[in-house]
Amino acid sequence: MTEREPVEARNLDIYGGGELAWETVRDALAAALPKPETAVFLGTVRPDGRPHSAGVGPLWREGELFFTSGPGTRKSRNLAANPACTLSVRAPVADVVLEGTAERVTDPAVLEPVAAAYREGGWPARVDGDAFTAPYSAQSAGPPPWHLYRFIYHTVVAVGTVEPFGATRWRFAS
Repeated sequence: MTEREPVEARNLDIYGGGELAWETVRDALAAALPKPETAVFLGTVRPDGRPHSAGVGPLWREGELFFTSGPGTRKSRNLAANPACTLSVRAPVADVVLEGTAERVTDPAVLEPVAAAYREGGWPARVDGDAFTAPYSAQSAGPPPWHLYRFIYHTVVAVGTVEPFGATRWRFAS
């Protein structure tokens, strides 16, 4: 997949910092993910409508976002019932919230390159059937195997944390 470009941008800044450049935010996300020091939280909705949030270690690869989760975890069960979710990221240039949906990936043509990218980032993921395994993962991931999810964002909001600051919302074609 190629890098996605927004179809709409809206300046949300009320202090004169102006609109942020999507390229700057996108490049910061690509550089920050999957570094373990980058704080990222997945927000899902429980079947009864209550919110749920859990830390995840997503990967930005060739314009796509991926994350893993054990099938028995609350976040995976929530996504099975309702794929709508958010990813909240503390990137080097901005606090970023991505809104979209998550879909489970089982295609070996995607699993192996994503596992390789995770290995390059320091997590020794291996493909095992239609999921990942490794000697360890985050506590919130549950026990192996771990399912791979593709996160498809449709709206991104960023609030600049460095000069020139600013705040912007982008919308993307589905």
